[in-house]
Amino acid sequence: MPDQNRVSQLFRLDGKVALVTGASKGIGEAMARGLAEFGASVVLSSRKQEAVDSVAAEFKASDLEATGIAANMGNIDDIHALLDKTVEVYGGLDIIINNAAANPVFGPLQNTDERAFDKIIDVNLKGPFELCKQGYPLMKQRGGGSIIHISSIGGLTPEAGIGIYSVSKAAIINMTKAMAQDWGADNIRVNAICPGLIKTKFSEALWNDESSLERFVKRIPLGRIGEPGDITGLAVYLASPASAYCSGGVYMVDGGYAAN
Repeated sequence: MPDQNRVSQLFRLDGKVALVTGASKGIGEAMARGLAEFGASVVLSSRKQEAVDSVAAEFKASDLEATGIAANMGNIDDIHALLDKTVEVYGGLDIIINNAAANPVFGPLQNTDERAFDKIIDVNLKGPFELCKQGYPLMKQRGGGSIIHISSIGGLTPEAGIGIYSVSKAAIINMTKAMAQDWGADNIRVNAICPGLIKTKFSEALWNDESSLERFVKRIPLGRIGEPGDITGLAVYLASPASAYCSGGVYMVDGGYAAN
């Protein structure tokens, strides 16, 4: 029989510093709470300071360690300041979860203008790249770390109405693999999670429409759309020593949707 106490310790994140973007609500907040419950000190980041301060206060009320630091992932200066403040508060960085995303347009590709295209790429791809590039030496200094990119099942097969968003998430998958190749020697693991349709404010246009929701659910073997908490367990696993030999992986959390 395995030593259950030893196995459970593999998931512990005591002494680790985690930075989660898009952490003021939805999937980001759920993942951040999971990391904090397993012992990590968590930096909660989103565009509005009052939003992350509110979530941080909720965490602290539950005896979880968290600090809110506002940053726009489409702004390089904000990203640099976010890392500087993270080190100032906690002394280093061990875990990055790139969850923040933008999709200002819903509809056919021809309705995506240059401004919307640039925002999607800046927030969904360029920002996460810069955060990881600048976070890399901080992790290397501490002997390694874990980076988790939140992609999408749309990154595997484009979804109708969110074409350029799907393109950005496909790029995130390849960026995951490229970082895993380049940084593995420094004990920095890089993995991607591809959620299916999750009930969040961000995806409301997809699940709030009855016909659209019915179409999705019919293709989901588990017969329901996901909740933010459905992503948490995998995020904790990939952040923790339990996944010490996992890097370059792409993990679907979609109720079986992509199996069709």
